[in-house]
Amino acid sequence: MARRSDVQQDPRIAGDPDPYPLEGFEHASAAHGTAPRRRGWSGGGGRWLVWTGRVILWALIIVIVVNGVRAPFDRLTQDERAPATPTDSATSGFPTTKAAAFANQFAAVYLNYDANNPQQRAERLKPFLPEGADEQFGWNGYGRMQAGAIQFAGIDVIDEHNARVTVSYQSEGTRGLLSVPVYYDNGKFVVSAQPALLPAPGPAGLPQLPDPDRDSATEAELRPQLEGFFKAYAAGNQVDLQRYVASGVTINGFNGEFSLAELKDVVVPPGAADSRKVMAVVVWAVSSDRPAVASPSQDPAAQPAGLEQAYELTVEKQGGKWFVRDIQGANRSVG
Repeated sequence: MARRSDVQQDPRIAGDPDPYPLEGFEHASAAHGTAPRRRGWSGGGGRWLVWTGRVILWALIIVIVVNGVRAPFDRLTQDERAPATPTDSATSGFPTTKAAAFANQFAAVYLNYDANNPQQRAERLKPFLPEGADEQFGWNGYGRMQAGAIQFAGIDVIDEHNARVTVSYQSEGTRGLLSVPVYYDNGKFVVSAQPALLPAPGPAGLPQLPDPDRDSATEAELRPQLEGFFKAYAAGNQVDLQRYVASGVTINGFNGEFSLAELKDVVVPPGAADSRKVMAVVVWAVSSDRPAVASPSQDPAAQPAGLEQAYELTVEKQGGKWFVRDIQGANRSVG
């Protein structure tokens, strides 16, 4: 007679997919009068992941809602603290472009006066001034001033009706700024108060650069070719230009508006044997529109003007000869 093993076998080891089937277990329990025994919860780990995900989701929703409520208040407080800029026109409705044009026109009249003809200025100022304003708008009627090169420099939008427009100008040897307060309503502008003259910033301090390294042999080789190129460039003759321009490239000239007075300098830095970026300094002769006089030496205005100009050229060697591939204004780093 075989001896029964005392070791309990776990039915799960045998590969039974459900070692405790509920249906059979419930029937068996009922038959023996015992309460059914429930299986252990095998999915506990999955439910914790679900609840953790729900907590994270609700936290994100709360953050989004809070930020959405705070955003309008943050914008309002920032608008109160930050100074107005030209971009404020998008929200304030102030037409900055039209205000700039209005202020430019006003400055062209306001900054030009002559005691010999004060009434002309007064008439020209009328379209810009509020009703009842002084016709000369602060000028005492003496002296003379001529200003030009008037350009829009900036705008400070205060609200939907008011702004300060700044324009730049030049008078004789000085540059300056004019701040023009303007009022806008229903498509119309008016200068709302006395303008203010302000100093313009001086020129920037330009750092000194060391003298560039120069390839004197290539400079000597290029000089006659570039001299011919600039003569053809001034004349604008395409047939002549193609003798100096790289194959497949078209460069338009000045059509006789200038003539070459001098090829003053050619700067060629060391580089590749068949391609370089070089700087050329030329003097253009600009013909005067005034008729010639018997003794032009006694009339400087009748002499051709000379303008010194600097160009950056890209040159390349084709068949043992240098040709121009591109020409543009000089970059300071080249020369």
